[in-house]
This record gives sequence, structure tokens and C-alpha cells, in this order.
Amino acid sequence: MSNLLSRYADATFWMARQVERSEDLARILDVNESFSRDSRGAQNWHSILKLYADEERYFDRHNEVSAEAVVDFFVLDPEHPGSIISTINAARENARQLRPLISTEMWQQLNVFYGKLKAIPRESLTEQSLNRICTFIKEACQNHAGITEGTFYRDEGWHFYQLGMLIERADQTTRLLDVKYELLLPSIYDVGSPLDVSQWGALLHSVAAFHAFRRIHPSGMTSATVAGFLLLNQRFPRSVAASVCEASRILDQLRRDYGLNAGSVAADHLRELEEWIARNTIQSIIAYGLHETLDWIQRELIIVTQGLGEAFFGYVPREA
Repeated sequence: MSNLLSRYADATFWMARQVERSEDLARILDVNESFSRDSRGAQNWHSILKLYADEERYFDRHNEVSAEAVVDFFVLDPEHPGSIISTINAARENARQLRPLISTEMWQQLNVFYGKLKAIPRESLTEQSLNRICTFIKEACQNHAGITEGTFYRDEGWHFYQLGMLIERADQTTRLLDVKYELLLPSIYDVGSPLDVSQWGALLHSVAAFHAFRRIHPSGMTSATVAGFLLLNQRFPRSVAASVCEASRILDQLRRDYGLNAGSVAADHLRELEEWIARNTIQSIIAYGLHETLDWIQRELIIVTQGLGEAFFGYVPREA
């Protein structure tokens, strides 16, 4: 690479992904708690374990699924590498490697964030307290994003930060949709019911998309319109389309501006996703199968991550 060391590119990319993943996991847990009050209870919490392929790890340490155990597992369990406290600690360790490149404010904010997470007593983390704690996590992640936006020097490192954030955001938006569409409300008899509509509304609120959605759809709400908005609307920044298209643009700019010949595999797969977005409608996606489509997008994003790792970080990440 021209000026940025591979280890710095790697640390920057994953710091961004880890903070974005923490925010989005908090969103998924928060919206799932809202759904579980209405139907199925513990079964809904089991769906989160399935979504992150964490059933085996969870049942190694717990005999049954309960809201309290799953919430602790995903928020404050330091032995679970996918928990929010572990993910923020990993982001903090990547930031430590990046001290020559990032602002003091970025470093201090992650330190304070991690310290506040560690100070939360695990016994106080209940289903009833989850909304408050998830709000704190989301706001802290957004604070990190704002400080980074205002202080990170615009060179290769900024491009890798953006790539990490956008790829993670696209992946996590597909997971949010999958929780609602495939796992939390599987009965066709519930489709269109007041419960169904309220849950789609809760999903939009969970990604701060409700008012943006209403600008496009002033009245009425269906699974198709919500899924279409979060998948295909390029003007909403948390949609899959907006994230993928911006990631593709940033990778092209990175390669062009810094004379980098590597990264063609990742660039090709991002362009393939862009082309797929351009030629599909939500009706064609639902006809094919929304769950199958979301699963395919996640696999494509894994290939993109592996391509970036091989091209720029000196290794192939085992998972995205």
C-alpha cells in the first residue's frame, strides 16, 4: 500500500465494524424485546441465538433460553466474543493500535464507553432495563461516529473506516429484516394484523427510519413497503442499497486515488450487489424469497470482507 501500513488498515476497518456491530446488535435486542412482549416470549430470544449462529456457545453455558440469560450473553458476557462489551473492547484495542493516526477524542470516547459498560452490574441487566441500556449503547456508538466524522484525517485510513462501517451496516440491516420477517412472525395468519403492523413500525423505529419511511409512504404500512425501503431505498443511509453503493464508490475511489491494484475481488462483488439492487424490486425479491435473498446478501458481504483482507490486510478473515 502507498502510505498506510496493512496493520493500520486492518485495525481501522475492524474498529469501524465493531462499533457499528455493537450499535446494530443493541438495535436488534431492543426491537426483539418489544416483539417478545407480544408473542412467543422465550422463543423469540432463541431466534437471536439462531440469527448469530450462537446456539452451541450459549447452550454450553446455559440449560435453557430466558430473556435475562440471552440479554446478558449478548450485552455484558466478557467470555462471549460476540457480546457488546467484548466487541467494544476489541474496538478499543484496535483504537490503541491506531493512536498515531486517530484523535485523542476518538480514543478517550471509546475508553469511557468501555468503562461505563464494565460498570453495569450484570445482575441489573434485566428485560425491563434493556431499553434504557440499549439506548445508552446506541447513543455512545453514535457519539463515536460523530467524533470520527469530525476528527479523522481524510486519507486511506478514512476510506477503510468507511468501508468497515458500511459493510457491517448492510449486513446488520439484513439481520434486522430477517428477525422480523422470517423468525419473529412466521405465521401467515398474522400478516396484516394490528400486531404485524405495530411490529413493522417498531422495526422502522429501531433503525431511526420511521419518519424517513413516512416521507415516501405517508399512509399505510406493509411488510413489502418496509422491507423494500430498508433493502432498496438509496436515500436512506441505513438501507442495504445505500450502504452497498457507497461502499462500492469508496473502494473504487481508494483504489484509484492511491494507485492500488489489489482489491478487485471485493470491488467486483460490490458491483454485482449494486447491479442486483438496480434490477430488482421488492416484489421480485419476495417472489424469490426474502429470507433466501437476505442470506445471499450476507454471503456476498463475507466474500467482500475476505477479498479486502487478502488484498490489503495480509490475511483472509475467517468470518465477516
